[in-house]
Amino acid sequence: MTTTQVPTALRLDAASQDLLFRAARTANAFSAEPVTEEQVRAVYDLVKWAPTAMNSQPLRVVLVRSAEGRERLVKHLSPGNQAKTATAPLTAILAADVDFHEHLPAVFPHVPNAKDSFADETRRGDTARFNALLQVGYFILGVRAAGLAAGPMAGFDAAGLDAEFFPEGRLRSLVVVNIGNPAEDSSFPRNPRLEYEQVVRTV
Repeated sequence: MTTTQVPTALRLDAASQDLLFRAARTANAFSAEPVTEEQVRAVYDLVKWAPTAMNSQPLRVVLVRSAEGRERLVKHLSPGNQAKTATAPLTAILAADVDFHEHLPAVFPHVPNAKDSFADETRRGDTARFNALLQVGYFILGVRAAGLAAGPMAGFDAAGLDAEFFPEGRLRSLVVVNIGNPAEDSSFPRNPRLEYEQVVRTV
């Protein structure tokens, strides 16, 4: 779909739709231009408003900027992800906080006993993972809204990465995302998408 075929039912302008969806691509290589702290803060200050169950907000973000941090991270990635991560301007480890419930008295104050409903560790872990993954999607869109490209990756040794960066056991890694301005020809050809009729049905 091009900008000349934008559905009139959408209130977001065509250029913004392209920036977030149609023209946005997963980047596999980046220019040397740095990603600033100001840009990352702007991304977070936007995406923090997106919904999670009980306003739980379990996503935690570790920004890997230093050479030492990059070396610690890259060794846990699959071979196909190592080189592009070693040269990306910024890499973020997106993780779920399995003790997110400790913040519920502050972020969900109208239900004073909300924290108590997550005493079960399994339920708490499942809730953390599900809602943090929602936030991963929001985060990627936020990166695009900042005019940057994201290169999300699930190809890594999660147990090894968690032992390396989260030895206390509270955070569980979900996705590693390279962030920056895309290099020329940094994306694979666009693959087809399923049509509305293949996905949506009415009952």
